[in-house]
Amino acid sequence: MISTESISLSFGSRTLFEDVSIRFTPGNCYGLIGANGSGKSTFLKILAGDIESSHGKVTTGPGERIASLKQDHFEFDESLVLHTVMMGHPQLYETMVKKDAIYAKPDFNDEDGLEAAHLEADFAELDGYNAEPEAAKLLSDLGIDERLHASYMKELSGGEKVRVLLAQTLFGNPDILLLDEPTNNLDVETVIWLENFLVDFENTVIVVSHDRHFLDKVCTHMADIDFDKITVFAGNYSFWKEASQLILQQQTDQNKKTESKMKELQAFVDRFSANASKAKQASSRKNLLDKLTLEDIKPSSRRYPHILFKQRKPAGGKLLNLSSMAKSTADELLFKELTFEIETGDKVAFVGKNRLAVTSFFQMVTGEVQPDSGKYEWGDTADIAYFPKEISAFFSNEVDLIDWLRQYSEIQDLTYIRGFLGKMLFSGEESQKMATVLSGGEKMRCMLSKMMLAEANVLVLDEPTNHLDLESISALNTGLTDFEGTVLFTSHDHQFIQTIANRIIEITPAGFIDRNLTYDEYLEDAGVNKLRKKMYDSGVHQKVGSV
Repeated sequence: MISTESISLSFGSRTLFEDVSIRFTPGNCYGLIGANGSGKSTFLKILAGDIESSHGKVTTGPGERIASLKQDHFEFDESLVLHTVMMGHPQLYETMVKKDAIYAKPDFNDEDGLEAAHLEADFAELDGYNAEPEAAKLLSDLGIDERLHASYMKELSGGEKVRVLLAQTLFGNPDILLLDEPTNNLDVETVIWLENFLVDFENTVIVVSHDRHFLDKVCTHMADIDFDKITVFAGNYSFWKEASQLILQQQTDQNKKTESKMKELQAFVDRFSANASKAKQASSRKNLLDKLTLEDIKPSSRRYPHILFKQRKPAGGKLLNLSSMAKSTADELLFKELTFEIETGDKVAFVGKNRLAVTSFFQMVTGEVQPDSGKYEWGDTADIAYFPKEISAFFSNEVDLIDWLRQYSEIQDLTYIRGFLGKMLFSGEESQKMATVLSGGEKMRCMLSKMMLAEANVLVLDEPTNHLDLESISALNTGLTDFEGTVLFTSHDHQFIQTIANRIIEITPAGFIDRNLTYDEYLEDAGVNKLRKKMYDSGVHQKVGSV
């Protein structure tokens, strides 16, 4: 259990939290949500004791241990991987270090023996003799090869460090888990493992995530940051979102009678509860949404962008043809023998364990880089708009947003330009912001304005949900689902892929897998899983020149 009493925090004239009193109880997983900049990560740091609030206090149960996901990937560079995981339980690790140091003394004496005996007793009480096997199992479950367990953290890649830090947080059955974006840089298999771990976790979990599918899978409650307060609601993210929008819609409908509104709300709760009970995870106590209520839910103050992609002219026939394309870096084979066709209306999600391979593919078909071998050819009617993964170069000039967007428009009319910015929530003074001072999320929204302005019939998007808040992700999801043209995209967002794609292409070092399936169907297909394992096992050690 962890609770706050009258927590307040301000930075200058800006108030993040005011008089927040809230209680998080064992057996529940709370999704902490709010607009970008609302203070989600800051609140987790207050709970973890990493920063102090201006007023109020945080209380935990007697003897309870908090574990918080570390964000500094270089903090443990001089430590062994296995030891880094065990550091997640500081008391246990410190006891082990002291014990080992005593045994290593060259002049070990009777007094040392007595101290070692006390430490041995403490170590046993902390279940220390199972610590290394538990740490090793967590690492293996999270995809860290056993040969790396005795390596130093500085020898690992960035993605591997993320997994080790996640294992550190989960180690030793903490009483309170604080997880800030735990699915970042994880492949889909590891995300599914983490979902199952949290569903079965019996203590308290508070998580910040922009992955809606993840929030729906693991959360029993939403803790919504809005109006400088934090309010807890029963149910997962989808329930909270749909309920708050329904109530807002009802408030604007002055003609509907109160009794009719009540029936509509109850029908919504019944439908949502029935759907939840049929879900695969419904057998878990963490996902039995049998006490849903709308009594405390209020309309959110957050705004949703309006994302609508139009085609100036629809494409026809076969759109893109690839033949035997291959690409490598200086020391790594990214892919080989890419041979397939894209047809008009396809919405293809490109996935794979190596995100650089997918990014390189997008760069090739948009003409930014050349393949090492093979070729590709676009159809004559293809009109392509590209959203690259790295967008900082687009915002290097000292211009306001109106002039920034105007440079990409054939129509220079001010009202026309303002209209596209307004759809992405840049209205009034916001449109006068300089392009060089935008946040990551604001830059992404500007790029989406640029994409809408293009009115292309083919959209190529490399991780377009990065840095976006949940509201913008939902709006982009809807915009691409409704788009009548062709979409080639990749994303870490499970629900984004599931609801947009009608075709999955997985790029591996040993070739590719191409299936006309939804994402869930693709992940659950036994034949696909067998093929995926074979291709990654055969391609994982291939370097340049081994093709």
